[in-house]
Amino acid sequence: MSFSAQLAADAVAIGDYLDRALQAKGYAPVVQAMRYASAGGKRLRGFLVLQSARMLGVDGASAMPAAAAIEALHAYSLVHDDLPAMDNDDLRRGLPTVHIKWDDATAILAGDALQTLAFELICAPEIGPAEVRIDLARSLAIAAGAEGMVLGQALDIAAETAPAPLTLDEITALQAGKTGALIEWSAMAGARMAGKDLAPLRAYAAALGLAFQIADDILDVTGDEATAGKRLQKDAGAGKATFVSLLGLDGARARAAQLVDEAEAALAPYGAAAHLLIDAARFTISRRS
Repeated sequence: MSFSAQLAADAVAIGDYLDRALQAKGYAPVVQAMRYASAGGKRLRGFLVLQSARMLGVDGASAMPAAAAIEALHAYSLVHDDLPAMDNDDLRRGLPTVHIKWDDATAILAGDALQTLAFELICAPEIGPAEVRIDLARSLAIAAGAEGMVLGQALDIAAETAPAPLTLDEITALQAGKTGALIEWSAMAGARMAGKDLAPLRAYAAALGLAFQIADDILDVTGDEATAGKRLQKDAGAGKATFVSLLGLDGARARAAQLVDEAEAALAPYGAAAHLLIDAARFTISRRS
């Protein structure tokens, strides 16, 4: 199966799994907001979980709860990131953001509940032995929290009122948390479930996560809002430094391409079995949304 076909198939399967999990929660407004927030998207993080697992011999039924968990947690992060107190966005995936469709309180609670759903799913017995589930849950908590994504988000907010724009090293560190931490967890999940060496997938994911963010910065300048499904050029309007503002458009593209090469090289130990993960890295810098 090609990368695009596998990504699409995994997106449908993950969406169905999440929908079933949320149906069990009833039909309260907060649950409806959770379903709305977790619908759609490329589900690249979930794909990375499933594909890293497949590559290392873990069956899809065992890996699916972890794939759904990372998508639930990613959805929570977007709901909170869109709130007026943070990025104050009114559009996500081409639709009104949760706080616009409902209200701030519902959005906060829906995000909170999506986060807890992620840890409920990561404890599913079908994933495997208790020690594997504990390792997945602990590493996800670290990736999502004050050493990872939340730290990156906090640094991003602080940058809005900083006396000077961030340097390249500072932006790289910020994005390693805000964007990279969950991508890294996703790509390493298969190795955790299979009990294999984490190092190759850690190196792959570090390069992939940074390339993904550089591509986002490029899209923010060159993209189309209708295609991207979100507001663009907000960072430039706020005077925030980005990879494009520091490297220039051509320099940012060259750096992203170099990172894709690094991601591909990291997968050498897996040989031909890694071809879909290599394609995923190439996809990150060619996407339009």
